[in-house]
Amino acid sequence: MRIMVDATALLLRSAGVKGVLYHWIQAMRELPGGHEVLTYPPMRSIGALDHQRSVASAWATWKGLAMTIANQRLGVPFPRWHARGVDIFHCSNQVRIPPRNCRLTATVHDLTCWKMPELHTAGNVAADARYAENVLLRADRLIAVSENTRRDAVEQLGIAPDRIAVIPNGVSEEYFTAVPAEARRPYVLSVGTIEPRKNIDRLLDAWLGLPPAIREAFDLVIAGPQGWAAESTIARLQTAPSGIRWLGYVAEKDLPALTRGATLLAYPSLYEGFGLPLAQAMAAGVASVTSNVSSLPEVAAGSARLVDPLSVLEIRGALAALLEDPDERARLGDLGRRHALAQYRWPIVAQRSLAFFNQTAGILGS
Repeated sequence: MRIMVDATALLLRSAGVKGVLYHWIQAMRELPGGHEVLTYPPMRSIGALDHQRSVASAWATWKGLAMTIANQRLGVPFPRWHARGVDIFHCSNQVRIPPRNCRLTATVHDLTCWKMPELHTAGNVAADARYAENVLLRADRLIAVSENTRRDAVEQLGIAPDRIAVIPNGVSEEYFTAVPAEARRPYVLSVGTIEPRKNIDRLLDAWLGLPPAIREAFDLVIAGPQGWAAESTIARLQTAPSGIRWLGYVAEKDLPALTRGATLLAYPSLYEGFGLPLAQAMAAGVASVTSNVSSLPEVAAGSARLVDPLSVLEIRGALAALLEDPDERARLGDLGRRHALAQYRWPIVAQRSLAFFNQTAGILGS
């Protein structure tokens, strides 16, 4: 079986989806069996993951981006031409006009542009609407990264439930084996692009309301680049007290140690399709405070303290409770790690994905 994956995100400056796509392709290629995993645009080799730059050569990057722009804006059918002889073409989120000469599948990462359009740019909302119309509604089958995202796809897009398989994202092996980063004092970590959905302002409010003894014993470390509609949040971070540190973008190679070294992960997001930083913290054995909405309770699987993300009081209370209870942190960290080992390692995710592709080819070929 020949599978072609839309790997355009690997050519871009990007964060979560890029890393997931990179490890997913590599993990499927490493599995034995009679399958071939190709990329579109074509790449002779994939280099080291770097969210700040392309993983391909300069020539392959510029050629691939030109093909993507021509496909998106002019309708040039490059995906169809390159998919000749392919059994399944899998869309990630960049190919807007997919091929029609093979089976079509796609990943649904989240439906937040439908659930919370006010938290996105108008451009993102419009782009996701086009992607849904051209790809998701046409696809033979879909992968949803959580059961919650599967329900959202059924409710928001009207897709039949039996067309959607749930396969969670994976976590790279470095998180399972990381050595803690050195730090001047213990810290609570928050990871994610600084944008409205990540709820950083309420996290800051909760932190600043903690008892002085806690704030003197721990730092709040926020790792993530500036996103959209974040000017006021960035201003707060830049003028925050000394115990609050905004690191900006943190390289992929440095995140596992930073995560492993944290006393606690604070992730009170307003909505997530999966919640990769939560799964990464679980893999590293770090307890979390996260939201009681969307996919986050599902991903945490009982290993996190859940809060209403709209309640500063609940966020503050959960932070205080866990920071003052090392035994409970250890219990939650161990529970999360065991769940991550069983569910979120890339070889496991890759096996489930190949089973999905084999089933898709078998169902539609019969």
